[in-house]
Amino acid sequence: MSVLSREELLAALAAHPPLVEDVDQATQLQPNGIDLRVERMQRLTSQASFGASDAAREPSMREDLVADADGWWDLSQGAYVITYRERVNLPADLTALIRPRSSLLRSGVAIHGAVWDAGYSGRGEGLLSVLNERGYRLQQGARVAQLVFFRLSSPTVRGYIGRYHGENAE
Repeated sequence: MSVLSREELLAALAAHPPLVEDVDQATQLQPNGIDLRVERMQRLTSQASFGASDAAREPSMREDLVADADGWWDLSQGAYVITYRERVNLPADLTALIRPRSSLLRSGVAIHGAVWDAGYSGRGEGLLSVLNERGYRLQQGARVAQLVFFRLSSPTVRGYIGRYHGENAE
């Protein structure tokens, strides 16, 4: 596997469908990935379960947090689910990992993400953890994480078909 370069990302953004939709290349395109912006913030409101089978897995219920008139959320210490603004369309020969922007980490805020499988398409979600006991202010549309793309040694025959395929695509 190899990490896609800025030049390879530019070509993938010009593909149909584009690797990532709704990207401002001047600010979001980085040497080794694409920054994603936060669109939606949700608080977890229930217990979840994760069983051995897909039928025994149920994520936590959530409620949307309302930003103020200028688009800011005032977050207290805790865990939040964020939805990214950009739609990602991974072809059969790419996978991706997401990492938080270092400015968040320097302020006691972390973003946790999973593997983005080849064949996935949708507006992904992540877990934002405010560890700073004084809280954190975050504005809608802020670039919070970088998605780094890896080329597989060969395309997968069967891409991602799980329950989150096409999530938040409306």
